[in-house]
Amino acid sequence: MKKLLVLPLICLLALIPVAGCPAPEEESIGMAVEFMDHAACAYISQDKGWFEEEGLNLTAYESYVTGMALASALARDEIEVAYVCLIPAINVYANGGVPVKIVAGTHKYGYGLVVDPDKIKMVNDLENPGIHLGCVREGGAVDVLMHRTIDSYNLDEDKIFNDPQRPVQRMSPPNLVLAIKTGQLDAAFLPEQWATMAEELGFTMLLTSQDVWPDMQGSVLVVKQKLIDNHPEIVQKLVNVSRQATDWINDHPEEAAEIVAGQMQTAGGDTDAAGVAAQLEITPQVLMRSMGRMEYTTGLDPQVVQETIDYIASLGYIKSSFSAADILDLSFLEAQ
Repeated sequence: MKKLLVLPLICLLALIPVAGCPAPEEESIGMAVEFMDHAACAYISQDKGWFEEEGLNLTAYESYVTGMALASALARDEIEVAYVCLIPAINVYANGGVPVKIVAGTHKYGYGLVVDPDKIKMVNDLENPGIHLGCVREGGAVDVLMHRTIDSYNLDEDKIFNDPQRPVQRMSPPNLVLAIKTGQLDAAFLPEQWATMAEELGFTMLLTSQDVWPDMQGSVLVVKQKLIDNHPEIVQKLVNVSRQATDWINDHPEEAAEIVAGQMQTAGGDTDAAGVAAQLEITPQVLMRSMGRMEYTTGLDPQVVQETIDYIASLGYIKSSFSAADILDLSFLEAQ
């Protein structure tokens, strides 16, 4: 009888961790990304398995068609990490009270104004009667770019915003592209890759963010403060993977465009993202041209972030300006 008990006892002992050496638990994190090539480094890292190689356990990996929707998702407990445009990140911090930190950049620029070349030859033509202009909702990155364009070209805000015969059409980027496709719009402020997709439909890229906003910070890597407090090693791994993927994108632009296109066509998470993938073909050729309009870099300039905060405050989109140091934590970028 004693011999029969030996094997079960050995198996039982094998399941008991040695005293002082508890079995390690992999901390799980929820991540959200933009359904745009702004988040190319996240899509590349997912495809290459680099998150897993670093031991990062992603329990959620959701795509959102707008940065504003993604920023709202940060308020939920299951999302601790986001690749999102800088301006929505500032909004959710300043207005939503969500304790987040920006720990790295992902790209500069990435926004533009596309127009029907038969109706609009120059930016000032946006003031003309009968011009139907589209943009994302107020407070979004391209909405802020629209205001920056109005300032830069001394456009008449009343003619742009207050003409009841042609109000600015507020839609998500993919719906703006669909509206262009069906002839409902004459011009639209769009983020990439949607701006380049509008070109494929016959529109002209009249200006890009580089034309009116030198050094404009596009998207950033944002994490919850509690993740920094409780698991700084995870944040460091996220920054390291982002840097690795960004370097790889710059070294392999054609392959990067193919991978991101494939990832988007099979996007999950936000139902809008899945629906868009079914309605609009996002090809590697379009993404190659779109991604070439951005500067992929994890670097961040605190002065550029501060100027962005101040400008958003001047528009009334946040209650008041604040120090960029309150939302930035560049220690992980500086670590080698």
